[in-house]
Amino acid sequence: MTSIDPTAVFEERRRHLFGLAYRILGSRADAEDAVQDVFIKWLAADHASIATPAAWLTTLCTRHCIDMLRDAQRSRVDYVGTWLPEPIQTSTDETPETHALLASSLSMAFLLLLERLTPKERAAYLLYEIFDTPYPQIAEMLDMEEAACRKLVSRASVNIAQGKVRHVTPPQVQDGLLSAFREAITAGSTEALASLLSDDIAVCADSGGKVSSIEGVFQGKGSVLTLISTQLARYWAAYEWLPCEINGGHAILLRANNGEIAAAITFAYNEEGKATNIYIMRNPDKLDGLHFGPEAVA
Repeated sequence: MTSIDPTAVFEERRRHLFGLAYRILGSRADAEDAVQDVFIKWLAADHASIATPAAWLTTLCTRHCIDMLRDAQRSRVDYVGTWLPEPIQTSTDETPETHALLASSLSMAFLLLLERLTPKERAAYLLYEIFDTPYPQIAEMLDMEEAACRKLVSRASVNIAQGKVRHVTPPQVQDGLLSAFREAITAGSTEALASLLSDDIAVCADSGGKVSSIEGVFQGKGSVLTLISTQLARYWAAYEWLPCEINGGHAILLRANNGEIAAAITFAYNEEGKATNIYIMRNPDKLDGLHFGPEAVA
């Protein structure tokens, strides 16, 4: 390979590598660490012997993330309360096609479904379905036979299809839900919201045991509406509401009087456009990466 600028080559791939790492790990902080580790190893590599830097970087990132995911899964056994993926802001300044891809492959529901897969199933599925990587390259990246990779992707695809999470909910439907949700919190009126919730709607919160929050999962329309109009209304009505884009969907940030983000609320929808899940992020460590502007994620 001819002489190159290693930093420039890496920066061209940074967004791609972060997008892959975040989807594998479900954590912004871990994804950033993974990408930084890859960068350090890339700088120390023999660039003259690397025929295709993009493939080399993706291979290294994938293998590193698989190892990190295995460690993370072991540590989550001791996690306090409900674990949710770390929310990440996404840009609304995308083409309709790009935005649809982000919405279907970054949603909380999708990332949680990926948790059911083995680390290699997860990586193989993402490489093939989201990043359009051919099977021969996936086999090389995972150090497996191509036939085995095809089986990994096939098993993963069945699981993902059963979850019915890779569809895009129209923006106007999401906006209607957010408006009704806010009305229920601030005015105590749940009539409009009730019509937008599925019968088996579920609410859960991730506090990491570091702040106060609801415990367990509230499921069923009646239970959820009572939770929203009583407990959540009591604590949230005074917060500043900041509509934003999180994980490819319309969401809400709640900002306290001291300027800190107190919570991030995201939603999942069924194919009929009714909300099936409300995810509340309260863990301050996972709120650290959120801000009040868009961010692009590959």
